[in-house]
Amino acid sequence: MPVATHFGPRPVTTPRTNYDNFVVRPVATCVGAEIPGVDLSAPISTELQADLHRALLDWKVIFFRDQTITAEQHRDFARLWGELEVHPFLPAGDIPEVVAFAKDDVTRGVENIWHSDVTWRQAPSLGSILRALEVPPLGGDTLWADMAAAYEGLPDAVRDRIDGLTAVHDFAGSFGQAMSTADLAKMQAQYPPAEHPVVRTHPETGQRAIYVNEIFTSHIVGLDPAESDELLHLLCAQARIPEYQCRFRWKPGSVAFWDNRSTQHYAVSDYWPARRVMERVTIVGDVPA
Repeated sequence: MPVATHFGPRPVTTPRTNYDNFVVRPVATCVGAEIPGVDLSAPISTELQADLHRALLDWKVIFFRDQTITAEQHRDFARLWGELEVHPFLPAGDIPEVVAFAKDDVTRGVENIWHSDVTWRQAPSLGSILRALEVPPLGGDTLWADMAAAYEGLPDAVRDRIDGLTAVHDFAGSFGQAMSTADLAKMQAQYPPAEHPVVRTHPETGQRAIYVNEIFTSHIVGLDPAESDELLHLLCAQARIPEYQCRFRWKPGSVAFWDNRSTQHYAVSDYWPARRVMERVTIVGDVPA
């Protein structure tokens, strides 16, 4: 069963709400805030970008409404935060750095499992920016979980148990399922399994967060398989606790920017056979520690 202590006895620090260039509208207690009045199609000043970065660190996912931007502007906004990845498995949009997610009556949504993006990389993502092009009349929301709050909510005995452990992250259990044996071997040579801390320390905030997920984490190093499975089940289940979550209802032109180092997300697949079209750009991060 998931463990929740409702922010006690170690309360999560309440994110701040005052910034120099905008006022945020929190959507949940510890994670998620909308930022009105920022036009992503306009030039982003150094001061505004710094404020947006502070809000991202504070809230872990920030949202923008009514944005009319091109794929190139989407990419260029993301580049303010660093190098961008070209995903080796997902379909690209009009430009290589943009991943296209198009779901309809033929292609169902399959991202309805809690995860953090590309943790199978040796240097996983800093963050992802997702833009809604077409949304269903009902459904298709996305949820985010604050994995730092989830870590703080663990009992002391569990925190002590996972301290210093590492886990293996591998794409083969997801993207590899549709590959031939030869193609899988070729891609595994290029993207071998990565070993990351079970609890990573955020390189900017210093917060510690659970860093395993249901899609990409295969096992915990050095543990008996049964113990590894039991512990992974417990830790992954923390993302499903509502007290650690926010939920976002998409509209055309909505944009979400989240920190993959401290969150997991879940795309609700409740809209079939309606159409949902999204585009995502992902920013390269550092090696977790």
